[in-house]
Amino acid sequence: MSWTEIVIEVAREHAEALSEALMDAGALSVSVEDADEGTDAEKPLFGEPGMEPTEAAWDHSRVVALTDDEEDQALIVAAAAGAVGLAHLPKFTTRKVEDADWVRLTQSQFEPIHIGKNIWVVPSWHEAPDPSALILELDPGLAFGTGSHPTTKLCMEWLESHPAPGKSVLDYGCGSGILAMVARKLGATIVAGVDIDPQAIVSANDNAVRNRVEDIQYFVPDDFAESSFASQRFDIVVANILSSPLKLMAPMLSGRVAPGGSLVLSGVLARQAEEVAAAYAPFIKLSVWAEHEGWVCLSGTLA
Repeated sequence: MSWTEIVIEVAREHAEALSEALMDAGALSVSVEDADEGTDAEKPLFGEPGMEPTEAAWDHSRVVALTDDEEDQALIVAAAAGAVGLAHLPKFTTRKVEDADWVRLTQSQFEPIHIGKNIWVVPSWHEAPDPSALILELDPGLAFGTGSHPTTKLCMEWLESHPAPGKSVLDYGCGSGILAMVARKLGATIVAGVDIDPQAIVSANDNAVRNRVEDIQYFVPDDFAESSFASQRFDIVVANILSSPLKLMAPMLSGRVAPGGSLVLSGVLARQAEEVAAAYAPFIKLSVWAEHEGWVCLSGTLA
């Protein structure tokens, strides 16, 4: 089976409405891209977690609609243009999308990742390169944290450099649960994870079972507040989120660190390090532990 993509370049004010109209006219899926991608005019659009980007498209947008090969693409474009009130039929091109083994194609993009000295993150369809290493079996999924992002690597490397046998660890903003699992496999005996996304909790629990660390407990914040951990302070608190929520959570996260314990933060760009450290200064002194690809890991010990 094969499909045909319709490619239309439009101004920003028409991109969202045209996308919806193309779906109504018979497209199987629609995406909007920056038509200036790869040029000096390319413009990133992004927002903080839980927030939509302030703009839904680019000044010069490219709408790409996937259709069944047997459909009349010109008719779909005409119907969509009429639905949104465009005075003229927009110019469009088409391109064939041949059938493929999409599962194998996707899997081929994800190889085992070596982190720190002795950690490997290995997708389930690969053999571990070094079976004697600390192995995390983890497939790409809906929750953040596969070891590919610099911030995740930084936190994992910190945990490896500061093994905590017999200690307690809180992974706040746990995503896939990868940092909690690293801590547990390095010997931490009490490990909890918290995330605002219920899907992340499902993913983290599944990953914990797969990696035989089922004793890690994961919670959404409300459930965490009502759990046996409600008033507990931890030997290590690690949070890999982003600078804005990290600054807002400074009193709460600092308050979760036991006396003499460590706070580890990432999701912070190098240029944001000082302002994040300043937000925590009334509670704990933080400094840059390491930097990778423009991201930093901050850490400090509670006096």
